[in-house]
Amino acid sequence: QLQFVESGGGLVQPGGSLRLSCAASGFTLDYYAIGWFRQAPGKEHEGVSCISSSDGSTYYADFVKGRFTISRDNAKNTVYLQMNSLKPEDTAVYYCARHRADYCPGYENEYDYWGQGTQVTVSS
Repeated sequence: QLQFVESGGGLVQPGGSLRLSCAASGFTLDYYAIGWFRQAPGKEHEGVSCISSSDGSTYYADFVKGRFTISRDNAKNTVYLQMNSLKPEDTAVYYCARHRADYCPGYENEYDYWGQGTQVTVSS
């Protein structure tokens, strides 16, 4: 069974850091780009970041550039999102997802498998 399991979310103060993990099972990440998305209460899904497999190219939404870093460890079948300088507006449920092809970022409807999400809350 193909699935993702996200972890690493939690409550952090503004300016703090978290590292999210996205562990895949049932398939190998080697041939796919993997993206991170988020959804805040009352808002639509928005793309946060993406990383390809073949050349490791990355994509970041403007609102996280310079603060978030995406990485992958294909040997561990896991993708990470290091989030620094967190702001209250980063509060959301964060999801990882598999892109059908190995390029970033693509369109949201091109992502075919999604994790269950992990809650990130930035508050003092």
